[in-house]
This record gives sequence, structure tokens and C-alpha cells, in this order.
Amino acid sequence: MNRNIVITAAMLGMLAVILGAFGAHGLKDRISAYDLENWKTAVSYQFFHVLALLFLATMSGYRQSYVTFAFYAFVIGIVLFSGSLYLLSTKAITGVRWKILGPVTPIGGLMFILGWGSILLGAIKGK
Repeated sequence: MNRNIVITAAMLGMLAVILGAFGAHGLKDRISAYDLENWKTAVSYQFFHVLALLFLATMSGYRQSYVTFAFYAFVIGIVLFSGSLYLLSTKAITGVRWKILGPVTPIGGLMFILGWGSILLGAIKGK
């Protein structure tokens, strides 16, 4: 599992760098300042949770079920939270106006919270 976590973290980390650069250079003059801030929030949360994924890969002395749950929660959180913010931020360019995206963002945030809670429980119940 640790290898899968590191591979996933590396891919999502590379994507965060690419999306951060794209936002700074490709979107700066194409979307509003508000939407650009939302884009930056999406990139930041993606990076924070990539680092959390790398931390998970070091948790070999903990119950694997908690590590596995946190892994999936963080990946789903990145997709839902950051992904929905990326789409919402670029709606002026892409024309994407899915009303479902608004509620998706907090579900992604909830997944982040559950992932951190799983780490907490794993640490409490671990060796």
C-alpha cells in the first residue's frame, strides 16, 4: 500500500504544480480575481493533502485500515474539493455551470476531515 500511496501522491503533486502554474500564468488575465483566489485555494488544498499522503506512507506502525481509509478519503477529497473549485473557478471560460458543483465542494472538505480523523484514530489505537 505504501508504494501506491507514494505513486498517487507523486502524480497528484505533479498535477498540483502544473495547475498552480497554469493558474498563475494562463488564467491570471482570463478569470476574475475572486475566481483566481478560488483556484489558488484548490491548488493549496491539493498540495496540503499530497503532503498528508506522503506522511501516510510512513505510517507503517499503525493499523493499516486507518491508513487505507485516510488514503482514500484524501484522494476523494482532492478530487471533490479541489476538482469542483477548479471547475467553478473557470466557469467563465469553460461555460460549465453545473449546479451540483456547489454542494460537491463541502463533501470534499468532509472527506479531508474524515481522513485526518482516521489518522488521529490510527495514532490513538496504534502501537
